[in-house]
Amino acid sequence: MTQTLPKVLTETLITFEDFANLDTGDKRYELHSGVLVEMAQPIGEHENVTGFLSTKITVEFDRLKLPYFLASKVLVKPPGKDSGFLPDVLVLDKRNLVNEPLYRKESTVSQSATIPLVVEVVSTNWSDDYALKLDEYSDIGIPEYWIVDYLGIGGKEFIGSPKEPTFTICELVNGQYVRTPLKSGAIQSKVFPELNLTVEQIFNAAAF
Repeated sequence: MTQTLPKVLTETLITFEDFANLDTGDKRYELHSGVLVEMAQPIGEHENVTGFLSTKITVEFDRLKLPYFLASKVLVKPPGKDSGFLPDVLVLDKRNLVNEPLYRKESTVSQSATIPLVVEVVSTNWSDDYALKLDEYSDIGIPEYWIVDYLGIGGKEFIGSPKEPTFTICELVNGQYVRTPLKSGAIQSKVFPELNLTVEQIFNAAAF
């Protein structure tokens, strides 16, 4: 059964605490500066890419015997803001969860030591991934952020012209992300420096 949220909730600002305890039924929402934002239902190609990346990343941290896991329903909260995000791929470090005050009761993380890598697979809300979340994830101090624009629909200022599918790796340097957009070739990750993965493999994963 699909649950419709009360109209007042979709038209007024709410706190993060209210958002974290909100029953949204089978729909997915994020909170952007107090505003509820319904997430688009992912299409098949989007899920193919997300699933492929999840598998590759899991195999790598398992091979390295790192205490990581992938979280599918954990919120990422920027410090001091009424915002909460649900990344497409969220890598968490189990060792720091004990220091996360909101994790046990609200499934929320907010510390850089907990989040080595976050991945967003671009869909119609591309501006959120390239601008809003770029700023918010850097404020948290997440070391690495991948933006996977397999459709090539982001703004020209982010992926160039003519628009083409683009993988952007964002590495945190002095508190800000340095973006490296790639159309092809091997991915150079500081979080997983031995990861054997190419941009072509990721884009090809979208196909059935």
